[in-house]
Amino acid sequence: MRILFLCVANSARSQMAEGLARAILPKDIEIASAGSAPGQINPLAVQAMSEIGIDISRQWSKPLDAAAPETADLIVTLCTEEVCPFVPGTIHRLHWQISDPSSIGDIATFRAARDQIRDKIAGLTL
Repeated sequence: MRILFLCVANSARSQMAEGLARAILPKDIEIASAGSAPGQINPLAVQAMSEIGIDISRQWSKPLDAAAPETADLIVTLCTEEVCPFVPGTIHRLHWQISDPSSIGDIATFRAARDQIRDKIAGLTL
C-alpha cells in the first residue's frame, strides 16, 4: 500500500503527516508527501515534530509529479483555505481540513496541527 499526503507548499502539514505516518503506521506501507507549489520545509514543523521524537529534518518539499501520485492507493489532502492539489483518477481519497500553521507562524499553531494530524492518522482504517 502507498499513501500520499498532499498540500500546497509541502512545507508543514503534509511533511508532518509523512513523518507521523511513518512512525505510526505499519512499516510495509509506503508513505510520501508532495505539494502543488512546493516551497521549503518549515523549521517550525521540524521543531514541532522533534518535540515528539520524530525527525523530519531530512525530508524535503517535492512537486506533485515527483511523487508519482498515480501510483498511490490513498491520497490525503490537508487544506482549508487554499485550493488543494487534485489528482485525477479512481484513487481512494480523504480530505482532512487542517489549517496551515505557516500562516500564523508560531510553534503553538504547528503543535496543534501536528496533534490533529496525529489523531487522524491514528484513526485510519487500512
